[in-house]
Amino acid sequence: MNGAPASTQVLLLPGWENSGPRHWQSRWEFLYNYPRVGGAAAGFDEQSYWFAPRLIDWITALESAVAQAAAPVVLVAHSLACHQVAHWARQTAHAGKVRGALLVAPPDIEMPRWDQAPFVSFRPIPRQRLPFASIVLAATNDPFGSQIRARDMAADWGSQFIGVGLMGHINSDSGLGDWAQGHELLAQFK
Repeated sequence: MNGAPASTQVLLLPGWENSGPRHWQSRWEFLYNYPRVGGAAAGFDEQSYWFAPRLIDWITALESAVAQAAAPVVLVAHSLACHQVAHWARQTAHAGKVRGALLVAPPDIEMPRWDQAPFVSFRPIPRQRLPFASIVLAATNDPFGSQIRARDMAADWGSQFIGVGLMGHINSDSGLGDWAQGHELLAQFK
């Protein structure tokens, strides 16, 4: 599976506003047939799920996807979905099914710019150690949070931290295409 762990199910968790067609998560969905968690596929209104997210809906969708997975899972979260994973991990009975999580570009949702709804439902940022292996990736020029804050989140979550230099929010604007280097990291969760 080109670097993906054998005998695992990779679940894609897009952030706020979903991942568009040029986003590496959408490319991975197409290339590797990884399912996207959330939205209409999870029984929610597509527009409100992605553009007016509520933490309870995102946790419910993730809980359902992990519970229904036939194999151990690897979570691949981008942006706000990193906080979805951290909140979900505090309350799920299914954490044992998770082999690992790739947490890409977690935003600093405690910054004043995130003071409006719907982001406040994701606050405070969970500070508990995740009950599974994880990697946090963050760029030095992410407009949604500093690399220092991302490193702090990684430390709190017990995650390995990888700084990726000048890659912005590590999204479609970063011009990553299929982002093979990111996909290779999944092999750590065998």
